[in-house]
Amino acid sequence: MKLKTFTVSEVNEYINKLLRGDIILRNLNVEGEISNFKLHSSGHMYFSIKDDNSRLRCVMFRGQSRLLKFLPEEGMKVIVKGYVALYERDGQYQLYIQEMQPAGIGALYLAYEQLKEKLEREGLFYESTKKPLPFLPERIGVVTSPTGAAIRDIISVINRRNPNVEIIIYPVLVQGTESKEQIVEAIDYFNKNNYVDVIIVGRGGGSIEELWSFNEEVVARSIFSSKIPIVSAVGHETDFTIADFVADMRAATPSAAAELVIPSLKDLEYTLGSLEKRIVNAMENILVQKENRLNQLSKSHVFYRPYDSINQYKQQIDWLREKMYKEIEKIFIIQREKCQGLTNNLLGLSPNSVLNRGFGIVKGKENNYISSIANLSKGDKLEVILKDGIIKCIIEDIKEGGVEDGK
Repeated sequence: MKLKTFTVSEVNEYINKLLRGDIILRNLNVEGEISNFKLHSSGHMYFSIKDDNSRLRCVMFRGQSRLLKFLPEEGMKVIVKGYVALYERDGQYQLYIQEMQPAGIGALYLAYEQLKEKLEREGLFYESTKKPLPFLPERIGVVTSPTGAAIRDIISVINRRNPNVEIIIYPVLVQGTESKEQIVEAIDYFNKNNYVDVIIVGRGGGSIEELWSFNEEVVARSIFSSKIPIVSAVGHETDFTIADFVADMRAATPSAAAELVIPSLKDLEYTLGSLEKRIVNAMENILVQKENRLNQLSKSHVFYRPYDSINQYKQQIDWLREKMYKEIEKIFIIQREKCQGLTNNLLGLSPNSVLNRGFGIVKGKENNYISSIANLSKGDKLEVILKDGIIKCIIEDIKEGGVEDGK
């Protein structure tokens, strides 16, 4: 009997039909550790799951992977559900995953922890980014379900604390696949219209699945980007969502949020009354102190005879003026005596002064003044200037020697 010859494609196709038709392989759960994880730009996930002895190739297409609440990571232990089939081009069988969840931990809880860690690293939880709530808002925006107990509690508390405040409700779904988009649209609406002073975002309590809309990344980023302060009021006091960490303030319940955003009118009136009394008492004390001081001043000598001090200062000014004039006169006398002495010295050095003392001035030929015999000769003509006239002379003889020689 001659065997039929098959092509490779025919063999792979046949094996694939066998695998797909197997009652176990077409719907099974497998537990293992993720290895060689790769998230393709198409959204498809390619990886293997392994145990201590074996490895199984897996693929999870975008249609299923986008429904995951968490992001698979290398080394994560998971339980996957799917079917085994052959990838005919490569001749390799692999597990086509339709569902996946972490082993030993809930998928939602893991997704919550992953997103919380991611946003915290980015700084979305920093206290420095929190906006202060307005002290006395005129309009309050509320993003919640229009039929739940949360909206009734918020309206009741606000109206009780201050009925003059306007409440603007933007109704949204607070759970389900469409809720996150509606919550983001509501926050964007209030920011674009800038119509309210503060926003309350929240709902009543529930399971982690029911509260999940407030753990979505798009909701967290919308709250963080809001220019209007946002108070997160999700669930009960023990419930914490990502929205609570990102919001400018977290309220334990919707009722607590209403109390946070608007002060009680009665409390304000009481506070204003107390402040008014304190101001009145302070002013009265100041007036009493000033009155006592005025009474003391009215009894003083300066108050009822103010010109006495002025007259004393006038008298002191006169005394100082007279003293100043005397000092100036002394300076003038001293300086005048100094000037006179300098004048006498100058007069003593004057040629006329020398002539008056019996001395004469000798001039030679060419009208040069003669101070030495060095340039004189016998027979030279001289002029001797005296105080009352001039004598013309001829030198008969020249002798050396100075006045100090006594010759």
